[in-house]
Amino acid sequence: MTQPAPGTLAWFEVATSDADAAEKFYGSLFDWTFEPEDPAASGGMDYRNIKASGADAPMGGIFGTGGQMPDHAVFYILVADVEATCADAEQLGGSVISKQLDPGPGAPKLAHLRDPSGNHFGVFSPPAV
Repeated sequence: MTQPAPGTLAWFEVATSDADAAEKFYGSLFDWTFEPEDPAASGGMDYRNIKASGADAPMGGIFGTGGQMPDHAVFYILVADVEATCADAEQLGGSVISKQLDPGPGAPKLAHLRDPSGNHFGVFSPPAV
């Protein structure tokens, strides 16, 4: 599999209080399959990677929130440097909602941002190999 280039729409996430229902809905609608994401599961998080039919790698995930946040969906852009991208976004009139710059082994660095109009999106850098 080829790594997407920085600036590429590279991941999406559906956050929901009912991950089983979301899995059933999207699986039936798009013939997607789901599997637990090991680093998240080992930390007690309900995170399920999504694969399209015939795909060799996941393209997104379902995050079971346990009702701890509003249901939402967000897209993620691959970037070379999460911290620098956050600084650039702020310079351009956006804002940083949250950052995870030291997420632990096997997890990507990521941040949630808002554009100047208030739209929520995410940026991430893959974990170091």
